[in-house]
Amino acid sequence: MGKGINPVDPTPLYEQVESDIKDKIQKGELVPGQQIASQNDLAREYEVSLITIKKALYNLVNEGVLYTRVGKGTYIAEPSHKKIDLSAHKTIGLVLRDIKHPYFSFVVHHIEERANELGFNLLLSSSSNNMEKEEAQINRFRNIGVDGIIIASLSLQYRATDYIKKLHEENFPYIMVSYMHDPEYWYVGSDHEYGGFLATEHFIKLGYKRIGFLHVGRGNLLCEIRKNGYYRALSEYNIPYDSKLIYYTGEENFEFINDRFLQGYHFGKSFKQLDPKPDALFIHSDLMAVGFENAMLEEGFEIPEDIAIIGFDGIEAAALASVPLTTIVQPVQKIGTLAVDIIHKRIEGSDIGNRTILKPALIIRESCGAKKKYSSRELQVG
Repeated sequence: MGKGINPVDPTPLYEQVESDIKDKIQKGELVPGQQIASQNDLAREYEVSLITIKKALYNLVNEGVLYTRVGKGTYIAEPSHKKIDLSAHKTIGLVLRDIKHPYFSFVVHHIEERANELGFNLLLSSSSNNMEKEEAQINRFRNIGVDGIIIASLSLQYRATDYIKKLHEENFPYIMVSYMHDPEYWYVGSDHEYGGFLATEHFIKLGYKRIGFLHVGRGNLLCEIRKNGYYRALSEYNIPYDSKLIYYTGEENFEFINDRFLQGYHFGKSFKQLDPKPDALFIHSDLMAVGFENAMLEEGFEIPEDIAIIGFDGIEAAALASVPLTTIVQPVQKIGTLAVDIIHKRIEGSDIGNRTILKPALIIRESCGAKKKYSSRELQVG
C-alpha cells in the first residue's frame, strides 16, 4: 500500500486517505489554495482504487476541507473561522433518507415535538436518496458538534453500513428509526413480523382462503420479515402455504423498483392476467396498496368484492384512498418520542438496551370487507 495507508488497519481505505490528507494540511505540507494531485495520480500514490479516492475526496469536499473548480481540479480550502458553535446547546442531528416519504414525515413530526419538550435543538438533513450524501451528512453533523444523531437510512440491506458501525464502535449516541436487522445496533421501530401476522390473521377470520402477499422484490429483507408473519398466520390456522400466491414486483420492470406507488399500480394493471387469482391480498406497504387499488378500479374491478386488500404503515393516503384502506399502522408517535428519549439517555451515559420493538395495530376500513360483514364503524385491533 502507498504511503499513508496501513493495510492491517481495519479502518476503510477511503477514511485512511481522508485522514492522511487532513494530516498533511495540519502539518503545512498542503496549504489553502493549493491544487492537489488528480484523482488518477492520487490512486497511484496511495495504491488504492479510483473509487476509493473519489469517495475520500467527496467526503472532504462535503466537510469543507477541499473545494473543486469545474474543469480545473480540486484545491485545499481556507480554514473556516465561522464554525457553528453548538457547545452551549443540546443538539440532535436527524438524517432522513427522503423528507417527502409519508411514513417518515410523521416520525419527524413526533421527533420534533419531543426534542422541543426536552430542550434539544434539531438539525434536519435529507439525503435525497443518495447513500454518499447520507454518509457525508452524518460526518458533517459530527464535525459541527451535535450531541446525538437519529438516522432513517437509505440502505435497503437493513444492515449496518460502515459509518453506522463507526458510530457504534465509538459509542456515539445514535438511534436508527428505519428498520435495522443487525441485533447489536441501536434501533427503535415496529414488530414487522407481528404486523404481517395481524394482517393475514384478519383475512383468515373474515373467511378468506386464497390469501396472497405482494412483495417488493426478492432480497428485500424487511419485506421478508413481513412475509414471515404472513406465513406464521397461515401455519397457525392450518391454511396451506402456496408460493404461487407470493407476487414479486419491480423485477422485470426496473423503472418501478424505487417507487412503491408505481409498483402497486403496475401490478394492478396486470392483475387480470393472473390465473388463479387471490381473493385477498396483503400488500407490503400502503403506497403500493393505494397504487394497486387505483389500477384495479381503473380496470373495472371492485374492492373488496373482487379482491380484499390490506396495506402496511398507516400513512394518511390510506384513509383518503377511493376505497379507504385497511392497514397495519406503525406507532409513529411512540417511535419518534422514544428515539429522542433514547438519544437523551445515551448522551447522559445511561446503559440501555440496543433495540426497542413496538407492536403495530390493525385499522379496519372498507378495503378488507370487514365493514360489510360486521358494521359500518371503524375498528382498531392492537
